[in-house]
Amino acid sequence: MYSATTLADVVAGIRGDGRTYAVVGVPCFIKALRLLSDELPDLGAQFGVYVGLVCGHLKSTFFAESLAWQAGVPPTELDRIDFRVKNTDRYAWDYDYDAVNADGTHHLRRSADTIDGGWGFGAFQPEACNFCDDVFAEGADVAFADAWLGRYAADWRGTNAVVIRDERVRHLLRSAAERGDVELEPLSVEDAARSQAGGFRHRRAGLSLRLADDLAAGLSVPVKRVEPDRSAVSRRRAAVLRQRRRISRLSLVTFADAREAGDYERYAGPMRRAIRRYRMLDAWSQGAKALARHVARPVVHRARRMLRR
Repeated sequence: MYSATTLADVVAGIRGDGRTYAVVGVPCFIKALRLLSDELPDLGAQFGVYVGLVCGHLKSTFFAESLAWQAGVPPTELDRIDFRVKNTDRYAWDYDYDAVNADGTHHLRRSADTIDGGWGFGAFQPEACNFCDDVFAEGADVAFADAWLGRYAADWRGTNAVVIRDERVRHLLRSAAERGDVELEPLSVEDAARSQAGGFRHRRAGLSLRLADDLAAGLSVPVKRVEPDRSAVSRRRAAVLRQRRRISRLSLVTFADAREAGDYERYAGPMRRAIRRYRMLDAWSQGAKALARHVARPVVHRARRMLRR
């Protein structure tokens, strides 16, 4: 989910209109609608099928504004944004985004070139997402995820990993494949899980650490499927996860300050420093060779720039 939103107005608008809907949402939205259906059976009868979208974490509206600002569109001038614009010359994960200002001018920029576009940094993530343990939208009849697997990366269009839990959906997809509307191929459970490996690490071992940290700080925490445990990850990996949490908090505070002051650098400066530390800790957690490569990379980049002059 790229921007803060809610289904409240949509649900209120369709209630009692006599129609049946396919509802689409990230895992927490699907769970909320399932619970709402239990409380309001008449409304629940209108939800014909639940379609889940695998989610890294939610973002505040600051994310859209930050991307737009980096593309030359200040928050006060942003009309709309397309977060994923496919590029036929790049891998599926290497996409652009398009920020449109109030006069209709389009500003296209590569997501990988932004300060905060990397999902692993956790920029603008709400604190609630730190307690999510649902990777594949477990309450949905069918869940769609980016198939982040090497054999699909070169297809710029992108590929979905699909988890089907309802025979009606299976029949619909098979029929679509027979018509040539979609291409289907079997995917093992192991490959499906590997396609979202980062999500599982974050919502299992990472969640154990965050629960333990909060309990140690005297905070209350929800009961989850994993137990609070600071030993669930190594000391080095724990440093990475804690830095990610710091980045989330830092991004929300500093961007609010930057927005009020009209000065993007009030956000960008602290974030660059925090992300540099995150990258260093991440390399350190992977061992001496990874850390050596990380340290050497800026030197290599400088040398390449000099050679191009």
